[in-house]
Amino acid sequence: MRDADKPKETVREIRLDELDKLLELYKHLNADDPELTIDEGLKKIWHEIMEDPNHYCLISEDKGVVISSCILVIIKNLTRNARPYALIENVVTHERYRRKGYGAAILKRAIEIAKEKDCYKIMLMTSRKEENTLRFYERAGFHRGEKTAFIIRM
Repeated sequence: MRDADKPKETVREIRLDELDKLLELYKHLNADDPELTIDEGLKKIWHEIMEDPNHYCLISEDKGVVISSCILVIIKNLTRNARPYALIENVVTHERYRRKGYGAAILKRAIEIAKEKDCYKIMLMTSRKEENTLRFYERAGFHRGEKTAFIIRM
């Protein structure tokens, strides 16, 4: 990997004024999702997300473009000695930046935050079936087949 292709150490939390950049990146997550309009209703949701101290939106950027992201949510808990657990969702890297370490850097930072918050576990589910995607998560430290997920779509 050339130096220019190495992920920069710029994983950080997204800023309030970067919603449009995140939505642009999400086109690489679920291409068939309807495009959202940034109206007052969406801005309200975004403000609620940004104000939640247990909700992290981590990003990497290149020249002002958000190129990789994931959501980390810390969930309070009354089991496991009242230690919280974490959920990672919406892991995405822009197609042009894949396989260059950006996604791994995002997950690494999410795991660090979960450890800092004393989480006893982190859960991550993917709908992807491609073996290379599953191995990507395993290389990040996640274990396949440890639990069974059940989902109700609404």
